[in-house]
Amino acid sequence: MELSLRVYQIVSILISIGAILMAYWLYHWVKKQECPHERVNYIGGLIKKGAETFLKKEYSILARFTIVVTIFIFVFLPVPVWMGNIKDNLIMAIAYVFGTIFSAIAGKVGMDVATTANTKSAYASTKSIRLAFMSGFRGGSVMGMAVVGASLLGVTLLMVITGDAGALISFSFGASSLALFAKAGGGIFTKSADISADLVGKVEFDIPEDDPRNPAVIADNVGDNVGDVAGMGADLFDSHVASLSAALVLAVAIDSRVGNFLSTSTVFCYAGLGLFASIIGVASARMDENSDPTKALNTNTYLTTAIYGVLTAIATAALGLEWRIWIATILGLLVGVVVGITTDYFTNDDKKPVRLVSEASENGPAFTILSGISYGFMSVVPAMVGIALSALLSYLVCQPLGEGYAMFGIAMSAVGMLSIVAMIISNDAYGPIVDNARGLVEMCDLGDTSLEITDKLDSAGNTVKAITKGFSISAAGLTVISLLGAFISEVNISAAANGIELFNGFDVLNPTVFFGLLVGASIPPLFSSMLINGVGKNAQLMIHEIHRQFKEIPGLREGKEDVLPEYEKCIEIATFGALKELIPAGLMAILATLIVGFVGGINAIGGYLTGNIVSGLVFALFMSNAGGLWDNAKKYVEAGNHGGKGSDAHKAAVVGDTVGDPFKDTAGPSINTQITVVSLVASLAANLFLIFSIF
Repeated sequence: MELSLRVYQIVSILISIGAILMAYWLYHWVKKQECPHERVNYIGGLIKKGAETFLKKEYSILARFTIVVTIFIFVFLPVPVWMGNIKDNLIMAIAYVFGTIFSAIAGKVGMDVATTANTKSAYASTKSIRLAFMSGFRGGSVMGMAVVGASLLGVTLLMVITGDAGALISFSFGASSLALFAKAGGGIFTKSADISADLVGKVEFDIPEDDPRNPAVIADNVGDNVGDVAGMGADLFDSHVASLSAALVLAVAIDSRVGNFLSTSTVFCYAGLGLFASIIGVASARMDENSDPTKALNTNTYLTTAIYGVLTAIATAALGLEWRIWIATILGLLVGVVVGITTDYFTNDDKKPVRLVSEASENGPAFTILSGISYGFMSVVPAMVGIALSALLSYLVCQPLGEGYAMFGIAMSAVGMLSIVAMIISNDAYGPIVDNARGLVEMCDLGDTSLEITDKLDSAGNTVKAITKGFSISAAGLTVISLLGAFISEVNISAAANGIELFNGFDVLNPTVFFGLLVGASIPPLFSSMLINGVGKNAQLMIHEIHRQFKEIPGLREGKEDVLPEYEKCIEIATFGALKELIPAGLMAILATLIVGFVGGINAIGGYLTGNIVSGLVFALFMSNAGGLWDNAKKYVEAGNHGGKGSDAHKAAVVGDTVGDPFKDTAGPSINTQITVVSLVASLAANLFLIFSIF
């Protein structure tokens, strides 16, 4: 049965609207949960106010950046306005602006519901673990539904209105550029506060993690929302849009050659069914009183995966779609699950690596760091092999279909890996919500039973968050490989228009390509160093402020009644430092891409993107997994193992977690956005590099 492309697009729009309505219902379910506890609401209000203040300031800076880039795009892309059609430039500029707006909304919606769900989950822990879990998960699901609903809706509407796949690259760049800065800024904020609170509180003064005497504790909770929720929401919005954009650019090129819309229709069909499967998965998520929250979260993911596989198989058979494309899509999805399982092995405190690092902590922080780094490097191998196999097999499976289908297969593998991204986001956003809830339970003294419940929920959140980070980084790897194909497609369109010989690939022995390869490989470590250095400088300022308050506020360290620290001072330090550091790193990556392109041309950019992709994936996976491992090693010691809280092993594990914090929550997850951004910049500027390069 053949359907027109418009039918697939209409169904995608309807499913997107359904997801947004589902998010609305979940939001009101969370809001309706009771929380009559005055102190919980007061501290929750401080967290919400701090997060809103930071986001408002961050977005005001990014708005100015957006205006400058919009003008640049209008003047120069796809070709300088004086050389081409002004309408094309205007469409590119408007698409970019809409990409930034959608991405900003994704972050704002997630943060708003997270700062409501944390108080509900905290109070619910006084009643039952099931209710506390559901408050946290459904709070996270609001962002999952809203982000993916908005991304699919935005991509579909843009294709319906413009019919121009090239405009999708500009839309995706808008989403990616804002996500890059939001993730970097939020990551610097959250880890500055987290490191300061841990080092001064746990190591120096031997006070609990979320003790209200600690001036940095509210800033730490604010950071969970601006970094792990708002930043992550923008990040995964960007990943989903980029995967769809790359697939559609390649699909349109194939369809224009073969004279039908089958490939484009397949993208919309599989993307829509992925969101529909996630709606079913979120709606059916449950947890019993005696269940393990980690198992409950993973069961939801596996259920959604199975539903998606069945739905797409039925659609492929019923609608006459190409089975080889379905195989490539499912390969990506299965590799995503395998990467998640291997990440779980290296970061779950039930598994050997975390326990061995915890044991090594008995001999001091040096051994915590050494063992964590070694397992972090080891964890890169299965993910990289998985990405490589997924790309290779997808390429080989689709190659017999004809010209262009091999790269399209890789693009659909990325779409498959991100098909259930709404469920992945729901699991990921659950983590910071229950982390905040645990902090509120401790600060408001809701009792040992509530603390035990939220500790269990928080541990599950850390484990699943590590899995989702590995999943999203792997998906970014496949996406940027397909974006490399989209880049070649854009280059050849420009080459044909300018009477230049078409490009089929890049020879690594070509010195221009090799020049780009080495420069591209150097960008992720430089980018990471700038972000981690930003965290370090900011954390040192905050540690001085914590020392000042403990010294100058009488009765604070002793915990006298009605003596409270000046929480807002630490929030101000984190905000100012993050905003100061967020622009340079992202701007460096964008400018480096443009410089390489204008110096070495298309060949250099081909090498640059390849080096950036491989180096970026290695660094991102290593830092994300090592950081998650150190975090759970600390929690394993705190659970009473190897001497428990206050022991030498605990202090060493805290130091390991301190190193891991900017790894897993600042630099690691920001790199996958960075490699997406430079790939999109290269595609957008392909025509300029072709015409104006020096060599």
